[in-house]
Amino acid sequence: MRPPTIRDVAERAGVSKSLVSLVLRGSDQVRAEKREAVLRAARELGYRPNAAARSLSEQRTRTVGVLLHDLRNPWFVDLLDGLNSLLHAAGLHMLLADARLNRRSGHDLTGPFLDLQADGLVVVGTLPDPAALGAVAARIPVVVAGAREPVPPGVDVVAGDDERGARLVTEHLIGLGHRRIAHIAGYGAVGELRRRSFEATMRAHGLADLASVEAGDMTEEGGYRSTVRLLGRPDRPTAVFAVNDIACVGALSAAEELGLRVPRDLSVVGYDNTSVSRLRHLWLTTVDSAGHEIGRRAARCLLDRLRTSGGEGHVHLTVPTLEIRGTTAPPA
Repeated sequence: MRPPTIRDVAERAGVSKSLVSLVLRGSDQVRAEKREAVLRAARELGYRPNAAARSLSEQRTRTVGVLLHDLRNPWFVDLLDGLNSLLHAAGLHMLLADARLNRRSGHDLTGPFLDLQADGLVVVGTLPDPAALGAVAARIPVVVAGAREPVPPGVDVVAGDDERGARLVTEHLIGLGHRRIAHIAGYGAVGELRRRSFEATMRAHGLADLASVEAGDMTEEGGYRSTVRLLGRPDRPTAVFAVNDIACVGALSAAEELGLRVPRDLSVVGYDNTSVSRLRHLWLTTVDSAGHEIGRRAARCLLDRLRTSGGEGHVHLTVPTLEIRGTTAPPA
């Protein structure tokens, strides 16, 4: 059997094809009873609009490319949830790609979105070569969410205030009485901002000589290895501030393996307030960097760009808050 057409819906509802088209586009110029008649007829017939035909007529695909730095990081889940909530309400659909996997296989990171004629692109997290966005940004609106690397002109950036967040953590630990505080650092501009803010806060409190920084890779295994090195020192720290929650979980594992109890023997703090940090048996003190709100703001920026193209790009920062839970306490 052939699939139902817009003509079939119009005949079943007793209206014109043009009125059916208005209803399917969400027009507010149709009376409520006519709208309900069209929608009821569409349901009864099992009618689904031809997305390809609509794209040709509107010269839009109603799709937004989302290039994600790494699907393994749970913080991106909150960001994507906020992003999708506004895009979906605007009638747009996300096309998701994992930049890490594409990079490993040698695939072009942004080209496929242009091939699929996506209306816009949201880059989530740090890309190895932000300059590569220049070519795609010249053709479609681009927004970067959750990263702070330099971007081409006309690209909006939405992220958390990492300097403020790291300062909140460091001052919290100092306020508890800790002096020997270590930071497990990350990479990219976000990692650099958090590290510099940690060091600046320690310096402002006259504790620069007691601060230590250990390089990490933002993974659980990296957090574990970094913490083992830190705790193996004769002047081991009494508190560890990890660059994200995943690395903080690794720090917890290292402390347990070495016979230290958290927070009695060692305080640990993460960053991002992911679902992992809220697990009851972990209950991490962490920074809420407002991932959901970053996603919503990124969607707003993209929708604004779709309505009015051109103009300078702007940096939008959300305000972080400190979530004090069960992994920090005064030093023994």
